[in-house]
Amino acid sequence: MTTTATSQTDGATRRPSDKVHLTPEQLRAFGEELDAIRQRIVDDLGEADAAYIRKILKIQRGFEVAGRALFYLPPAWPLAVGALSISKILDNMEIGHNVMHGQYDWMGDPGLSSRMFDWDTVCPSSQWKYSHNYIHHTFTNILGKDRDIGYGILRMDEDQAWKPYYLGNPVYAFLLMVLFEWGVALHDLEVENIVAGKRSLDDNLPLYPGLLRKIRNQALKDYLLFPALTGPLFPMTLAGNAVANLVRNIWAFNIIFCGHFPAGVETFTEEECLDEEGPDGPRESRGHWYYRQVLGSANITGGPLFHIMSGNLSHQIEHHLFPDLPAKRYPQIAPEIRDLCDRYGLPYNTGPLHKQVGSVVAKICRLALPGRRSRGGDQVAPSAEREAA
Repeated sequence: MTTTATSQTDGATRRPSDKVHLTPEQLRAFGEELDAIRQRIVDDLGEADAAYIRKILKIQRGFEVAGRALFYLPPAWPLAVGALSISKILDNMEIGHNVMHGQYDWMGDPGLSSRMFDWDTVCPSSQWKYSHNYIHHTFTNILGKDRDIGYGILRMDEDQAWKPYYLGNPVYAFLLMVLFEWGVALHDLEVENIVAGKRSLDDNLPLYPGLLRKIRNQALKDYLLFPALTGPLFPMTLAGNAVANLVRNIWAFNIIFCGHFPAGVETFTEEECLDEEGPDGPRESRGHWYYRQVLGSANITGGPLFHIMSGNLSHQIEHHLFPDLPAKRYPQIAPEIRDLCDRYGLPYNTGPLHKQVGSVVAKICRLALPGRRSRGGDQVAPSAEREAA
């Protein structure tokens, strides 16, 4: 098979002008091969997958019970915080995120149904499923469509026009990290579009009741009810719950950002994605959608425990390709996906956590400053931007 570029791996930095392009025939074949992989896994789903998620759920609940119980023993406070942190990470990553993607809907278990499941964060599941399952996974890394590019707060791509506000990029990123569940909860409100005059406060009226109800319930549980149950140990339990939420926020932020924003991850314009003619005009082909997921994602290397604690979002490439397949299957198909990318000359961006985190931090700091890279690959100076405007 002939392609326009050779495969690059392990987080290699690539300029937009270096983006690998496949012919329509190659995109069609690429899509068909990925469809075949997906169908093979769907046909193989069964009791082993069901037993796995039930086991993870049991482990998560065990850590939560242990953490809550240990708060009654002041010397065991660090152990209590550790156990509760693990419980919240599992609930958020390997259970909540994946169940709400519909990965286990085929089981017919109401407790593991994407329509009924709710997680242990302040973000209502219904609002998250719209902004994440629909908006982000449909329009992954399309500038102006995917609001997860910077979460409406950060400049995370060269083609986001610079403004003085972005000088605070590192500060905003730090605050988003420590308050990540709150950033996710407020994401659907589109505050940046309200500020820009593209959305009104009234547009958010349907969202407020569910959001306020979820915030109230989470606050009462973590910061009143469970601390009150420990009586005179209320302050220590309150602090422990807050620290566990902080640990979960920091972990989730780093895993998610390392899957979306390291060096080498590509973004797209809407025009780039209209690669075929449909009955209603230009549209994106299935093969191009797969192609966009590969170029717009990055993996993190690690062992089995690391992958479980990351919700297997350490296999972000596989997750973006197949968001509704059980995440426990991603390590199984990852070598096959990497080989497929190599055959088509597509980069398979992967690297250890410290390397991907460092790459993300460098990007956050670099994009705080003016100047951007044009789609042609040339650096545009601030003065040139003003002249062009």
